[in-house]
Amino acid sequence: MEKIIEIKNVYKTFTENGKELVAIDHVDLEIPRNQFTVLIGPSGCGKTTLLNMIAGFEKPTSGEILLKNKPVQQPGPDRGYVFQDYALFPWQTVIGNVAFGLRHNGFSKEEAEKKAWEYIDLVNLRGFEDAYPHILSGGMKQRVAIARALAYDPDVLLMDEPFGALDAQTRKHMQKELVNIIQKAKKTVVFVTHSVIEAVYLADLVVVMTARPGKVKGTIKINLPRNRSYVENDYLHYREQILDILEEEVEKGFV
Repeated sequence: MEKIIEIKNVYKTFTENGKELVAIDHVDLEIPRNQFTVLIGPSGCGKTTLLNMIAGFEKPTSGEILLKNKPVQQPGPDRGYVFQDYALFPWQTVIGNVAFGLRHNGFSKEEAEKKAWEYIDLVNLRGFEDAYPHILSGGMKQRVAIARALAYDPDVLLMDEPFGALDAQTRKHMQKELVNIIQKAKKTVVFVTHSVIEAVYLADLVVVMTARPGKVKGTIKINLPRNRSYVENDYLHYREQILDILEEEVEKGFV
């Protein structure tokens, strides 16, 4: 399978109170193109740090990350990022939020709004285009954030626990919505979660990380058709397989 991202011997440290802390410990990983890859592991294992290095927000202490065979040096429009806290502009409407990045990357107002409409339709928010974030539900806000990240047509969509702040029912609905959106948009996704239930429902590939310092403990290919059932035997088998891999790590941190 063709790879789009290569993580090559990446090592990342931070300094805290004068002490060096190792966050990522010599990770090698290939992310396949047009697949949904999920990073899972105990709290503090470096999942978000790894995602932020792919985004270009952080730089490795050593090693390198390649996107389409080119080193990642800084953030760029080839990577969209969806945060857990939505990060919407409260003074902008839905269409204003979705068009915002386009307007600041050379699109005219007319071009930006035309493209924004495509993604508002993609995330099923037509009728709310003139609404401000404060009147939207959590799930609707996250759909706006996804539309905004997709609007400038990135190669990769990076998602850092985007449903972590939602209630259980809304989270389950958004998982199904995301699968439909990504199938239509045909994107590579790298998704961080603490939830094994979510990982198996969404992923084509699950990458299990160790407790800090973060290493890759195992990778599991999820060979299940879409749309998936949370209770079918094959789905439950994958859940148990991942939980077994995580068992030793759960003693060091909570998943």
